[in-house]
Amino acid sequence: MYLKLVPENTNYRFMWLRKFSFPLSMAIAVASIALFFTVGLNYGIDFKGGTVIEMKTNESPADIAAIRAGLGELNLGDIQVQQFGGPDEVLVRIQQQEGGELAQQAAVENVRSAFADSVEFRRVEVVGPRVSGELAQAGTLAVVTALVVILFYIWFRFEWQFAVGAIVTTINDIIVTVGLFVVLQLDFSLSSIAAILTIIGYSLNDTVVVYDRIRENLRRYKKLALPELIDRSINEMLSRTLMTSVTTLLALIALYTFGGEVIRSFTLAMIFGIVIGTYSSIFLAAPMLIFLNLRPGGPEKAKEEDDGAKATA
Repeated sequence: MYLKLVPENTNYRFMWLRKFSFPLSMAIAVASIALFFTVGLNYGIDFKGGTVIEMKTNESPADIAAIRAGLGELNLGDIQVQQFGGPDEVLVRIQQQEGGELAQQAAVENVRSAFADSVEFRRVEVVGPRVSGELAQAGTLAVVTALVVILFYIWFRFEWQFAVGAIVTTINDIIVTVGLFVVLQLDFSLSSIAAILTIIGYSLNDTVVVYDRIRENLRRYKKLALPELIDRSINEMLSRTLMTSVTTLLALIALYTFGGEVIRSFTLAMIFGIVIGTYSSIFLAAPMLIFLNLRPGGPEKAKEEDDGAKATA
């Protein structure tokens, strides 16, 4: 016995929904872009700059919750606390303070005074805005480079319609995920860039799997109308798609529930990305092939070409 999320030989009609999925996705993407430029992201310390403090607690393991609560009473703004190295070692990140270098030094002194009797301070480093700008540029370059390389690979592996469909769908997933960060004002840091890159990989993998089955069926069913052929292909891969998504979501939900505050923004973005990636591979990437006229002339032309090939033989 094995688990079945969908029955065998399904025949769901997905393509007729493209008249709803295209406008809906476009509206969400436009709203996400508008929010990005009006409200903006809640940039974390990695991008805004700040102070990094490494400390060793007298007790082992370190009480992360107590340290976070103590730092919260100092009113220093955005603070990140995580275990670093051994169980009694803690890494604290404090956002850049308003008032320049003197305010930043005062914040460090406040932390030293609050925890002087319970921790040993090992390292204090200041992350300036210049370094943060370089990190932002590197993260953006990583995303753009990944998209360009993937575009050429899919173009070489399939046809240009598949490449354009995959890239447009992936860009939509990125925009909508960034919109989630803006709406919920989640902390946007380097781990968020990692989450976006992971979402790109997952979404593209799911899309390419569906595209590969569509390409196979294009050779097998030359007289079948393209919307019907795509529906058939998606139904054939539906069990695999849902099983992969559900198992991945179970792991991410466990991380979100029990992983603590440090990775909560990362896992929430991943959960959203898996859902939107599964949606886009079925309701955006696949019907995009119809919009891009993958099979010019429809089944009638395919029939003529098939008859001509038989006559030549």
